[in-house]
Amino acid sequence: MSLQRLWSIMRKEIRQITRDRRTLVTMISLPIIQLVLYGYLSNEVLHQPTIVWDQSNTTESRELIRAFENTRYFSIRMAARNLRDVEQRLDAGQAKVGLVIPPDYATQIHAGRPATVLAVVDASDATSAQVVLSVASGVGNRLSSDLTVSMIERRGQRPPFAPIEVRTRAWYNPDLKSSVFIVPGVLAVIMQFTTTFLSITTIVREREMGTLEQLVVTPIQPIELMLGKIIPLMGLGYINMTFILLLAWFWFGVAVKGSLLLLYAMTLAFFMSSLGIGTLISTVSKNLQQALQLAQMILLPSILISGFLFPRESLPVALQWLGQALPLTYFVIVVRGIIIKGVGFALLWRQIIPLVVLAVIVFAMAIRLFQKKID
Repeated sequence: MSLQRLWSIMRKEIRQITRDRRTLVTMISLPIIQLVLYGYLSNEVLHQPTIVWDQSNTTESRELIRAFENTRYFSIRMAARNLRDVEQRLDAGQAKVGLVIPPDYATQIHAGRPATVLAVVDASDATSAQVVLSVASGVGNRLSSDLTVSMIERRGQRPPFAPIEVRTRAWYNPDLKSSVFIVPGVLAVIMQFTTTFLSITTIVREREMGTLEQLVVTPIQPIELMLGKIIPLMGLGYINMTFILLLAWFWFGVAVKGSLLLLYAMTLAFFMSSLGIGTLISTVSKNLQQALQLAQMILLPSILISGFLFPRESLPVALQWLGQALPLTYFVIVVRGIIIKGVGFALLWRQIIPLVVLAVIVFAMAIRLFQKKID
């Protein structure tokens, strides 16, 4: 073996790698991005947004609220005026926990009678809900122990009941089945992967084969060419989505509780963003390998920080803000809201509007860059 010939081959490969700077940057940055994201990801159920209906509004009720906050599992963000406020915030996904304190809470404690508090938990995510339900009960037990000690010191005897009882309720998924949470999220992720990779392979491979240049010299306008390629992909995406919904219903027992029309309409907006992302990647990539690498840099972070698997509230603030720029973040909430909770536009508009705006922006950028590339 000649070291000179070996060095010549190595030098040639190094020049080839450094010449393709996009691939080089992707190969170096993708592991770094994965390490950072996975390092911050956590299955801890912390800082769950909580709405409180404090009908007592006393020192005792405020101490109870502080006890919930001190656990770090609850983040008191909203104050309700009635039970309907609690229901709507939970339906819309703005709150994950509802705490209802009765008007006689302090009176019952001072009279030596048991005081009952209601903690309602959004159990769409069964794993998180189990933790939150356990912690809520634990808060009641700890406060009861403190009051019991105080009563023993004052009266010399242990009370025959727990002074504070936190009654917990699991909404939307009372059986705490994990499939109820996972299946709608998987639907959203599959739709993103399918449409993005379909648009990438369609455009890049046609350009590599040279047929795209042949279409350019025809009277077809660039926007007509792009839409002619994307619209059939949307149709294929809808077919896939229909099969997934049927499979989720018959196999996993997860049926759509809300409006199918709204679900399909919002899926169109999501398709526009996903196909737009795929078109943008295809336009700036020189070959299929480079396009697939760029797709991983975009799709992997969107899955990890969108709330598909891990609670977004446990992420650092910077990653939470980054997640708000991803269409998948809003689409996951919309899909789960329609399928699991059966809610409509009136409660999902805070997610629907950003989803549509992002879809329009990404699709418009894709059309503009595609036209520029063709020209």
